[in-house]
Amino acid sequence: MKRHESITSASRIYVLPSFFTAANLFFGFLAIIRCIQAKYILISPVALSHNNYYTQAVWCVLLAAFCDSLDGRIARLGKRESLFGKEFDSIADMVSFGVAPALMVFFLVLSPTEGCPFFRQVGWLIGFIYLLCAGVRLARFNVITNPLLPHEERRHGCDFLGLPVPAAAGVIVSLVLVLNSYDLNHWSLLLPPLMLAIAYLMVSNIPFPSLKKIDWNTRAKLRTFLIIFIIFVTIFLFQEFSLALIFLAYVGFSVLRHVLRNRNNFYKMPN
Repeated sequence: MKRHESITSASRIYVLPSFFTAANLFFGFLAIIRCIQAKYILISPVALSHNNYYTQAVWCVLLAAFCDSLDGRIARLGKRESLFGKEFDSIADMVSFGVAPALMVFFLVLSPTEGCPFFRQVGWLIGFIYLLCAGVRLARFNVITNPLLPHEERRHGCDFLGLPVPAAAGVIVSLVLVLNSYDLNHWSLLLPPLMLAIAYLMVSNIPFPSLKKIDWNTRAKLRTFLIIFIIFVTIFLFQEFSLALIFLAYVGFSVLRHVLRNRNNFYKMPN
């Protein structure tokens, strides 16, 4: 009887958190459609331009990330977390932050018929490596945070292990937004090596700060408050360019923090 109740509780579907997860999946699917349209739909006087389709795809991925940030918060706020919700969230994340960014960069740079000859040969492999690492990152997160694991084996703390998949997608699509908005498409050849670096960070053991604990009751020092205020002002003033800066700053800060911590631990080791 208890086993049956446990299975029922784990598979329970809570409407509001699942709605935002479904919205995440919807925007990811829409981003994929926009990428396909940008690549294959013929341009007519009434059609959107090539870059506009990619720009719409970018904003769809960012909207998916916004919905992804809400579903977990709402579930925790209402104490409506379930294993079904976690698995559903990972499936949606794989589409929105795995397939959509990989397809976007593939069509922009890694096309087998256009662009750099080298990327025409290995472009599909670079896109797949990113997609594979995103899948591994999501699966590892579900395993190490599974409530069925013994408490001592479960991962705790305020940091993610490896770069979160939404943040990885945010780095890529925000840079695509900059390239399209400022007509810098000749710099798009930097995206494939960046994609490989991001793929590595997703499956690395580098801790990345989690923002899940931030809510209306969160308190901060004056310096932290000023930094947050400056970030919002930067977003308002520079818009597309600021998003790329924020995502890159998040990754850079996390990697630098990890390096400095390891260096300090090395110097503290007894001789």
